[in-house]
Order: sequence, then structure tokens, then C-alpha cells
Amino acid sequence: MTEPTKDQIAAALNRVRDPKSGRGVMDSGLIQGLVVKDGRVGFMIEVAADMVSNYEYVRAACETAAKSVPGVTGVTAVLTAQGGAPAPRPRPAQASAGLRNQLQPERGAQAQSIPGVAAIVAVASGKGGVGKSTVAVNLALALQSLGKRVGLMDADIYGPSVPHLLGLMGRPSSRDGKMLEPLERYGLKAMSIGLLIDRDAPAVWRGPVATGALNQLLTQVSWGELDVLIIDMPPGTGDIHISLAQRVALTGAVVVSTPQDIALLDARKGVAMFRKLEIPVLGVVENMSLYVCPNCGHEAHLFGHGGARKAAGELGTDFLGEIPLHLSIREGSDDGAPVVAVNPDGAEARAFIAVAEKVAAQLEAGVASRPPPRIVMM
Repeated sequence: MTEPTKDQIAAALNRVRDPKSGRGVMDSGLIQGLVVKDGRVGFMIEVAADMVSNYEYVRAACETAAKSVPGVTGVTAVLTAQGGAPAPRPRPAQASAGLRNQLQPERGAQAQSIPGVAAIVAVASGKGGVGKSTVAVNLALALQSLGKRVGLMDADIYGPSVPHLLGLMGRPSSRDGKMLEPLERYGLKAMSIGLLIDRDAPAVWRGPVATGALNQLLTQVSWGELDVLIIDMPPGTGDIHISLAQRVALTGAVVVSTPQDIALLDARKGVAMFRKLEIPVLGVVENMSLYVCPNCGHEAHLFGHGGARKAAGELGTDFLGEIPLHLSIREGSDDGAPVVAVNPDGAEARAFIAVAEKVAAQLEAGVASRPPPRIVMM
């Protein structure tokens, strides 16, 4: 099949009219970052912040137009808002107040629930490399083993790993041309930006574009009826976390750390961020807590031990449990065969299930009486 060219895609897109100018979307400058590679097409549509909802049908029309070009195998079209004029840089004495104002909700809009989803739990970490995604995947499967209907959304826009951890293959389909159907593996519904872009292609996107991609994952996936949606967050504290908290009525957050002091410093920042955003912290998980020799059974605390439990106590939040550093967890992650799915009776799986039981208990105690959605800035 002939490889589509950038000019062919641009011509097809330009047949879609900008409702504001009446010109084609290419001529009017709406289309930014057009990329064509190996039959995959990606672009963003930048509009004024107050016009985003009016341009969703334009985004859909552009996606359809790009798909009509022979040789196109997939399209990623992201609708994103243009930023306004840059705000003056705050003086040092004003900086902390400015950050508080940025994180504090404003009046006028509500964080939205996701239709059919009873509870939404973010799994986060203050830094990368602590096994957050591995915990998120196994926690989702562990909640499922407790009889919950569970979905897993990969919000790590820049480094999506859920497809690899679950061994997901193929592209999501759509029954109506509007909503994406999540893929299923081990009975778990899952969606990731990694399923929509080339596996080896980096997501070199500015903050607003990444936020737009996240918003599409939140609003254009048909999850069906779920008791819990687990959201695997990017590491750190940044735009994606703030945007997610402002757009979705999160039930709570789980913070993952290793026992090292440097990881715990960042985990504290993660807890503080969720509290600033008025999102309940369900607790802290200590990953890679201890190493057990498979030959002699000797326990070794390679990264220290008990640091997360101590930090949780100091922060006034629950300690959810310890996950061991074990070869089977690493191999399962590499092979797309999580331990909770393939060996649910093993000691490593039981560690995740113990965490899930504590999370489930909090959800069962709190979801029924959850307060109305928070008023937030959109």
C-alpha cells in the first residue's frame, strides 16, 4: 500500500471548514504539529479556551478526513486550548501565593464524574523508578479478584507503560465513531495513549497538547459500568496531575514510594499536592520493601525498610502495605503477565491483594457518602 504523504493529509484536512473563518482548517492555521509516519497521522487543533466545546465536531471531522486518505492506518487528533497572554512573573515574595492560587479551585465549573464509574482512584508517585505502574496494574487486578468491576487508564502521556505491562496488542475500536472501546486483558478493561500512537514514537508534546490528549482519554472512552477506575499517573507533580484533578472527581489517591529517603521526600510532595487539590489520600504503598533470596529465604533490605510506613504516620495517612522486590514481579511485568493475574495464590500476589483490600474498604466506606463534586477551574 502506498504511504500517504503530508501534502495529501493536509489537502484532506483543508476540506474541513473552520466555522469561525469559513476557510479550510489548514488555511486558517487551526492545525498544528502535523506528523505522518508509517501510515499513522497525528496533529493538534488549537482554539481559544472558551471555544473548545464548539470545536469538538471539527476535531471529529478532521479525524474522519485524515482517515479517508488511502494508506492511513490510524489518526490521533488532539483538541487543545490556546493559552492566553503570559502572566507577569511573580516576585519572590509572591511566588508561593501564586502557586496556591494555581492549585486552589476556582468557582464556575465542576469536576466531572465519568458515566458508569462509581469510584476513581489515582495511583501516583513523587518520582519515577519506584514501580508505580507495576503497582497500579497489580492493584487493579487485585481489586478485580475481590469481585470489583475494574478499569485501568494510563495517564502517563509521555511514558505509557500499561500496554507493555498487560501485554496489550492492537488498536482500540469504536462502535459509533465517537467513543473508543477499551481493550481487555485478564478481564481488565484498559486504555492508554500508548495504544493510539506508534509503540516506539516519543510523545514530544507541549503541556497543553498532553493535557488535551489526557482529556480525550477521560471523555471519549466507553468504560461501561465500573466499581473502580484506576488511573496510573505520570511520576512527579505537574500539569497532568493538576489538569486531572480539575477535570475529574477523583475519589482518592494512592501514593507509591520505595524506602529510600530521596524517594520518600518526593512521596511527601505527592501527598501534599493531592491535599492541596482537596483529593483524599487513601494511603502510601512501600514498593521494593525487602528482597527474599529464592534459594535460602534470607531477607535483605536493599533500599532500607519501613520508611514509607513511618512517613505515612507522620503525614497522618494510612500505610497500605509492603510489596517485596521479587524476580517474579519483574518478570511478570516484562512479559505482560502480572503476578496477580498469573499466580494469585503466590506470596507476591497476596501482598498486592492485601493493599487492595485496604483500598476497597475505604472505597466501600466512603463512596456512598462522597460529597458533591468539587468546584474547580477548567
